[in-house]
Formats: sequence, C-alpha cells, structure tokens
Amino acid sequence: MTQTAWAPLSNAKHIDWVLASLKVHPKKWYAARTTAWYATKAAAWDAAWNATCDEARNAAYYAARDAAWTAAKEAAYYAARTAACDIIMVLIAYDDCAYMIDSEMDELKILAKLGDQRALLLLPACIVFNETKALTNASIAV
Repeated sequence: MTQTAWAPLSNAKHIDWVLASLKVHPKKWYAARTTAWYATKAAAWDAAWNATCDEARNAAYYAARDAAWTAAKEAAYYAARTAACDIIMVLIAYDDCAYMIDSEMDELKILAKLGDQRALLLLPACIVFNETKALTNASIAV
C-alpha cells in the first residue's frame, strides 16, 4: 500500500474517509455543501475559509493539502469535490476538529452559530456522515 502525503497527519483517517465517501456519494457532498453554505451567511463562510487557509499555511502542510485535493479532484465532479476540499483543508489545518464530523448536526450548527469556524466548515461533512451512517444502519437492519 502506498503511503499518502497526509498519512503522518493526526486527521489522516478522516481525510481518507472524506475521499472514499466522495467517490461513493458525490451528490450527497454537493447537496451537503449547498445546504451548509446557504444555511450560513456567505461572509461568515468566507471568513472561516480564509482563517483556515492561513492556519494551514502556518502549519506548512502544502504537500498534504495538494495531494489530498488532487485525490478529491479525481474522485468527483466540481461541486462535490469543492465540498470535500473545504473539509480536507480544515482537517489539515486543525488537529483537534475531527470529532465534529460524527457529531450530531444540531450540536455542530450551534457551535457554528457561536462562531466556531471549524464547525461551520465541517458542517457538510457532518451532514454526509450522518446521512451515510443512517443508510448503513438501515441496510444492516434489513
């Protein structure tokens, strides 16, 4: 197995999940990104994105980011991969945020409304995670 550029990062398994999920559920990623973006103020989203980019630059994770973004671009069409790239940037920039992906959506929305930029940008991943977890649980129950 080839080691990825992001393998040394603390959130590597979550980046792997984003990429795997993106390949299987691109429409869910597109819908989740659209839902989250419209549910927030565009200015708040842009501010969170800019702060996250600055944090990632400070962490010097360019190689990991570029490799993961390339993988996302190969996995899905533009709108879906844009959502995944947002999530990947957050996971690279902040070591302490992966737990937010499998949080309850309402909890994450509250954190986002309170100004947590990580929560705001991870909301699409939380939506996809909860929807696909529900699908998996439903198929197991059958």
